[in-house]
Amino acid sequence: MANAEHSGRPAGAFGATAVGTARARLRAARLGLWLVAAILAVRQVAVVLSTPRGERLTNLETWVGDNGVLRVKDSLYDSTQFTGTPVVGLVLKPLTRSAEQALGWGWTFGTLLLVVALGLVVAGALPKPVTWRASILAAPVAISLLMLSLPVRNAFWLGQTGIIPVLLVLAGCFTVRGERAGGVLIGVAAALQPTVLLFTPLLWFTGRRRAALSTGATFAACTALAWAAMPHDSYTYWVHHMAGVGLGGPADDLANQSLHGALLRLGLSGPLEIGLYFALGAAVVVLGLRRAVRYARDGQLLLAVAVTGCTAIAVSPTTWQHQLLWVLLAIVGRAGKRASDRYVWPVAVVIIMTLPAKMVLPNMSALYTLRDNVVLLAALAAATAVPFLSRTSPYYRAPIPTEYAAPVPARFQRIPLLPFLRRVLTRPNLLLELLLIRVTYAAYQRVRLAATGGSNSAGRATAEHHGDQILSIERFMHIDIEHWANHAVVKVDWLRNYFDFYYSSFHFVVPLSVLAVLYWRRPVDYRWARASLGLTTLLALVGFWLYPLAPPRLMPGLGIIDTVHGVQDFSKPDYGTLTALTNQYAAMPSLHFGWSLWCGLVIAIIAPRWWMKGLGLLHPFFTLTAIVVTGNHWILDAVGGAAAVGAGFGLAYVFQGPRARTVKEVAVGEERELVKPGA
Repeated sequence: MANAEHSGRPAGAFGATAVGTARARLRAARLGLWLVAAILAVRQVAVVLSTPRGERLTNLETWVGDNGVLRVKDSLYDSTQFTGTPVVGLVLKPLTRSAEQALGWGWTFGTLLLVVALGLVVAGALPKPVTWRASILAAPVAISLLMLSLPVRNAFWLGQTGIIPVLLVLAGCFTVRGERAGGVLIGVAAALQPTVLLFTPLLWFTGRRRAALSTGATFAACTALAWAAMPHDSYTYWVHHMAGVGLGGPADDLANQSLHGALLRLGLSGPLEIGLYFALGAAVVVLGLRRAVRYARDGQLLLAVAVTGCTAIAVSPTTWQHQLLWVLLAIVGRAGKRASDRYVWPVAVVIIMTLPAKMVLPNMSALYTLRDNVVLLAALAAATAVPFLSRTSPYYRAPIPTEYAAPVPARFQRIPLLPFLRRVLTRPNLLLELLLIRVTYAAYQRVRLAATGGSNSAGRATAEHHGDQILSIERFMHIDIEHWANHAVVKVDWLRNYFDFYYSSFHFVVPLSVLAVLYWRRPVDYRWARASLGLTTLLALVGFWLYPLAPPRLMPGLGIIDTVHGVQDFSKPDYGTLTALTNQYAAMPSLHFGWSLWCGLVIAIIAPRWWMKGLGLLHPFFTLTAIVVTGNHWILDAVGGAAAVGAGFGLAYVFQGPRARTVKEVAVGEERELVKPGA
């Protein structure tokens, strides 16, 4: 108060200024999110229009030709490409007589408008009360997530209508007034996707019986109308194909993320598979609907809708990718008592629904079953297992807060640059950590593989030219020891085998071991070390893009023996035993040495004993020797790796400030201060 009086400004002026600043930042954030959503929409249009003319929807032949999706005269299901119900065909068939360009453009932009409408409805359906910040930012965030999701990306192709049933159900539950009107919309959705009928018991047991009756009546009326207009197609869909089973592809296809598809992929068939499918489906329906009713009565109707939709995904005979949006809606559920655990479920769902399954789980035969059914497992988890919190739980609005370490004073005024990235004292959630590490590494592999300088002739010539540059610099500096070291080690079999093993084995084992020990024993240092390692790797990717470099073993005429990968046939343009799997010219900077140096520095900084520090620093020394004697890197590659590590630690310092100190470290430091001579 005294400061306000001294400045001559009323105390309320400071509060008004702060509120105005907060509102301005929020407006900027909202504008940025809407810009992201617009960019994603433009990208979707560009993807559609960049496809070959014979495959895009603007070509009428795609719809009504000999192999088209829709048939004007013949049966809808002659080619099995059309997967919708007869009601869908009844609605879409007249559109096939539209102009070729109008049909394609109308479908593309119509789908975009449906996505925007769906995002707005979802934002308005969030459980109340919602903070004004969340209500403003919810719509662009929802639309952006929908644009990125696999179901929406599939909805732009071949007349897929998976967005429409979801939008109709949400509109019937949250937008229209009156139970009967809402039931009509949900009934139409069920006519488009029959498993939506599962919403009928949800409506009934939550007291909306008029809506339930209206849903059933509307579904029956639409189906009867389609049967009267197209009796042959209706018989084909409902009887011959058992409600669409087998349309759009074999039921055991990976795109069919339902219990039926999973059981077929496991090798089951015949009466055993059918009996097990019905038994498991009945159990999922009972558990899923009980949970949905409980969440609806708890005031979480959007979560109840998502749980019911996930139940429908699991029990439907076929659930193709464009019909999987229900899983994405399940992120509205809150799971976890601790604040650090609250992000596990939504992050996992977003990753599963936006990235290919191969990026979510490693390419290991033991994990193929999980990887092939990852979306189904997410739907089953949402329907039957994830312990979403009730609104009456004390942790629903106020989870156990995260403990932060006290900030360490920095030498520079504006450090840390991102003060909100505070050091956390507790361990991060292990499941979330493993998932993010896996996805990050998969993205690293893809970017590394796509970096300039692949196996094509132009890329090879560029990489070899850069190799000549590096060799010239090393000769000028008198450090061109690669040929001598390589041939010296090749002559000693046991030494050659040792360095081959060290090169191929310790590159991943040691960094993962260091991270595991830090996670278990030093969680504060784990986050600091993880951040510096991630930034180092990101900088290395930039180097791979900007400077493709042929390693010594891939330099023709140099005479280097590739001790790890075998003899290279330089007469072939795609020589190199790993060319199809990885970018052979991603050598500058050397991440083999960079990651090993990161391990050595982390151990040297954190280890409590001098011999531990020395042992840790031996690893980068042996790695440097291994990458040179095996012919996989130049000496200057290691220099580049060291520079990337230094920059990684430096950026971590700039963004987050100095490494946080635990309470124990602070106590030890204070004790040392007390015992100083003359203190």
